[in-house]
This record gives sequence, C-alpha cells and structure tokens, in this order.
Amino acid sequence: MKSGTLEKKVNASSCQLAVSLTIIMLANSFLHAAVDISSADAQRIGKRIWQNECGGTISGLTSWNVGENFASLGIGHFIWYPKGQRGPFDESFPKLVRFVSAHGAKLPQFLLAERDTFCPWNSRAEFQEAIDSPKMQQLRQFLVDTIDLQAQFLIARLQDALPKMVAQAADRENVRLQFGRVASSAQGCYALVDYVNFKGEGTLATERYQGQGWGLLQVLENMHGTQSALDEFAASAKTVLRRRVANSPPERGEARWMAGWLARVDGYAK
Repeated sequence: MKSGTLEKKVNASSCQLAVSLTIIMLANSFLHAAVDISSADAQRIGKRIWQNECGGTISGLTSWNVGENFASLGIGHFIWYPKGQRGPFDESFPKLVRFVSAHGAKLPQFLLAERDTFCPWNSRAEFQEAIDSPKMQQLRQFLVDTIDLQAQFLIARLQDALPKMVAQAADRENVRLQFGRVASSAQGCYALVDYVNFKGEGTLATERYQGQGWGLLQVLENMHGTQSALDEFAASAKTVLRRRVANSPPERGEARWMAGWLARVDGYAK
C-alpha cells in the first residue's frame, strides 16, 4: 500500500479517537476520582508519543533497535520478544494485541496465531531482512489501522499503574499526592502517560539495576512538592534516568541514549 494511502488511514483513525481517562485514587480504601481527558487531548497525547518513539513515521511503527533482543512495535514501541529471548523489560505488545482485539480490531491471521506466544522473527537481522515481506506489511497495516486504540491502551496502562505503584510505595500518601499534582493538567497527563510507556511503572523487580528502579514510581517518590508539578516531575525524571545509566551494566552502553532521554523529559515542563 502506498504511503499516501496509509497517511489518509492514519488521519481517519485519529479522528475516531474518543477517550476518557479515569484515574483510581487510593486512600485508606479504594476511592474513585475521574480526570477527564478530551478527545482532542487524547489525540495529542497519542501523536506526541508516536513522535517520541517513531518520529511520527509509518515505517517507525515496525522497528528493532540495534543492541536489543526484541521488536519495538506501534506508536509506543511496544516490546515483543522472540521465542527463547527475555529481558528485564515488560513485554507490552501481546497486551496491546489483546486490548485492541477486545475493542473490536481485526487481527492479521498470523497475529491471531502469535498473539499469546512469541515474535515470529528471532533476531534483528531476521526482522530487517523481512522488513518488506507480506507478513511485515500486514503487521504495519494493522498498526496503522489501530492508532486510536493504541492511544487508548497507553492511557489505560496509566490508569492501571497507580494502584500497583501505591501498593509498593514506601510513602503511599506522597505518591498519591505527587501523581495528583502532575495529573491535574492535560500536559501533566501527557507526561505521566509518556513516562509510563517510556520507562515503565517501576514496580517490576526485574526492572532494576543494582536494586534501584527507573520507572514512574521512582520519579514520584523523588518528588516532594518543592517546585511546580511539571518542573519537579521533569527534574526528578532526569535524576532517576541518570541514576539508571550510572547503575547500568557497562556492556549495554546506555550512556549513548542519555542526551535523547533528557531532551524527551525536558518536553514535559513545556
């Protein structure tokens, strides 16, 4: 399919997006407080994350980064491991597939078979060799057709993250408070959704270097209300990311990503 036709599909898909984000706030027992995100704000969040992860390109929807052992797919570069490969990072693509399928999306036939198993390409070399294959074209078309649902999935992921983070927090009240401060604006909601997609919730024991995590939980725990919410969130995220790189295994060479990570976080306070 020609790129121009795909772009038209992207625009049509985006126009269908209507999302309301309900954030679960916890006190001594579960309480519910709604934070509504307009359709326009939801579209903007999805498009900004697509820009962050894929440069806003259709080709970027199907990627496998150098030095990684997993494919990165969709607007959020959702992780999909091949058989026999695992790592410390949460595998999010199968969860996305189940989410969009539950919301009525039609899956490619090969993805129906693979949805609860493994990425069909075993290495980056195999993935790149197949980049224009019929299977890859089907996958890319599926991702183009479900951009609106991918944005919904990202927002639902944030909604699900809060109770898990609070349950693990050393100071639960502070985490609730800082989350609420940041979530009080559309820009803050974008920052929260993007960071969870970017670096995770911070609740998995596997997502640690030298015992220290780098997810949203750690960013919120490092906030104490000393600045405006977005400025403090961005500053805390930078501290957590620098600590991650300092603690990372040298062979991963994570310092090469630091400039891009910090630039991305700078966008939260703008």
